[in-house]
Amino acid sequence: MNTLDKNFTQELLLNCDPPCLSLYQTTHRRHPDNQQDPIRFRNLVKVLEESLLQQVPKQDVRLLLEPFLALADDRDFWNHTLDGLAVLGAKGIFRVYRLQRPVAELVIVADSFHTKPLMHILQSADRYHVLGLNRQEIKLFEGNRDALYEIRLHQDVPRKLTDALGEALTDPHLTVASYGGAGGSQAPMHHGHGGKKAEADIDAERFFRTIDRGILEHYSQPSGLPLILAALPEHHHMFHEISANPYLIDESIDIHPDALSSMDELRVRAWQLIEPRYLARLATLVEEFGNAKSEGLGDDDIAQVARSVVGGRVATLLIEACREIPGRINAATGEIEFDKLAHPEVDDLLDDLGMLALKMGGQVVIVPTERMPTKTGIAAIYRY
Repeated sequence: MNTLDKNFTQELLLNCDPPCLSLYQTTHRRHPDNQQDPIRFRNLVKVLEESLLQQVPKQDVRLLLEPFLALADDRDFWNHTLDGLAVLGAKGIFRVYRLQRPVAELVIVADSFHTKPLMHILQSADRYHVLGLNRQEIKLFEGNRDALYEIRLHQDVPRKLTDALGEALTDPHLTVASYGGAGGSQAPMHHGHGGKKAEADIDAERFFRTIDRGILEHYSQPSGLPLILAALPEHHHMFHEISANPYLIDESIDIHPDALSSMDELRVRAWQLIEPRYLARLATLVEEFGNAKSEGLGDDDIAQVARSVVGGRVATLLIEACREIPGRINAATGEIEFDKLAHPEVDDLLDDLGMLALKMGGQVVIVPTERMPTKTGIAAIYRY
């Protein structure tokens, strides 16, 4: 299973040898709804096959579809799906992403992967992590405004105190003092300082530091997502004090996730902290576009934006989330040609422009329709 991180698009841009196969479908977490998911997947693979047969030999079609068909037969996989599925395949590449959002059903064979649904998830400003923590163990969750689920921790991130410290728990601090006459005739007496509470604090601090490093390395840095601490109030100060994670936000949830009645209650509490940041970021981007356009440094005409993307002028590209504009783009000149998405060499222009902008070092943000500052599905802020 593959993991979405900030660099996934760069890897796919460099590695895809056409034809590039992209399949998206909504899936279900629970029985009996999930029983139809593998059946629907097989039907979508048939659509891939029909499209491929229009452009490549039958033997090559069979090789390209082998990993798709193997996935269709993987019963364990279909018993552990989330809300959506993305499968990308090409010669030497096969990527499977379980998604925590439903996605529109889509099958495309083209010269590049169709990644806008994945960019929508990665580039959306509403994603976050929640770290559930106490002195004995941790849990990590990933969520957005609609859903939240627990993450299976990386093997290098200990879940429990005993995993992090082993049996090397802190010994009580002992001192030796002599009492008696000048000659110290009496036997020395041992006195413990700090006691069990101090020992537990030392262990907790060591545990928290280990967790902080692991979460930063394996989750926060690869994803760039804000991190919310969910813990009892007495643990907030220690963790925030020792944390070196720049993605840890100041506000916390003042209860451990296990004490809540449901996962949705945790999601609601987390979203209360993230929503103001989400709305502020979108408002800032919209304002920046308006200012740039008024100064001749922004555009919403797709033909002009395409030429500017290829020319490396685009610093930030806003793309409407639920919009598709079928067509082709000449990656050398930026010239575009509109066509029908059903054609085997046609992809979504907005998707292609997003991929090209990332390749040229630009920032891409997928924006909900109601927050989009233009009617064309695209808005570009230029570097110069």
